Amino acid sequence: MWPGRSLIVGLMGAALGIRRNGDFSRLDSLRIDVAIFDVGTAMRDFHTIQTIPTPAARKPNSRPEALKQGQGKLNSIISIRDYRTDALYGIAVRGENLPKIAQSLHTPHFTLYLGRKSCPLAAPLGAKIVQADTVEEALSQLTLPVWRNNDRAEVLIEEGGEGEIITDVPFDRKRWHFKTREVGIRAVNIAPGGQV
Repeated sequence: MWPGRSLIVGLMGAALGIRRNGDFSRLDSLRIDVAIFDVGTAMRDFHTIQTIPTPAARKPNSRPEALKQGQGKLNSIISIRDYRTDALYGIAVRGENLPKIAQSLHTPHFTLYLGRKSCPLAAPLGAKIVQADTVEEALSQLTLPVWRNNDRAEVLIEEGGEGEIITDVPFDRKRWHFKTREVGIRAVNIAPGGQV
C-alpha cells in the first residue's frame, strides 16, 4: 500500500546515474519515511516470461546464469504483476548528500519509472530541501500537483518505528534478495501548503 525502501532507493539511484548493478552504498544509510495521501487503485499487468526446465539448469547462481545454461530448452509462462495507479505519497528523506540527490531528482540521469517502463511518473517528484523538527513538519512543506492540492496524508510509515515487519531492504542486489526491517505505522493529519 506504499512504496518500499527498495523502490525509493532505486528511484534516487536512477536519478544519480547508478546502474542496477552499481554501488548503492551511499544511499543505504538514508532514513526514509512515507506519508500516504492516496493508495490509488490496483492495476494488474500480464506478460510472458521465460522459464528454464529444472534439468536444463541445475543450481544456477542467478537468473542470467540459468538462462545461459538452458539455451534452447526455454519455456514461456504468463506472469501476473500488480501495480497501483493514481497513488500519492509524500517521502521524507534524511541523511547525507541530500542537495545532490534533490538536484538529481529534478534532472535525472536515467528515466524514472515505477517498476516497469510502462509505469511512468504522473508528475515531477518536486524534491526540495527543508528544515523541520519533525517528519510531519517536513511533509507539511510538500508541494503537491495542482490537481491534488486538497489531499491530506492520514497514515505515516516511519523507518525505525515499531509494529510492522516488511521485506524491502536490498541485501544482495545481484540476486534480488531483500532483508526485513521494522516500521511504525501511525495516524497523522498532514496538509501540505504548496502547489505545483
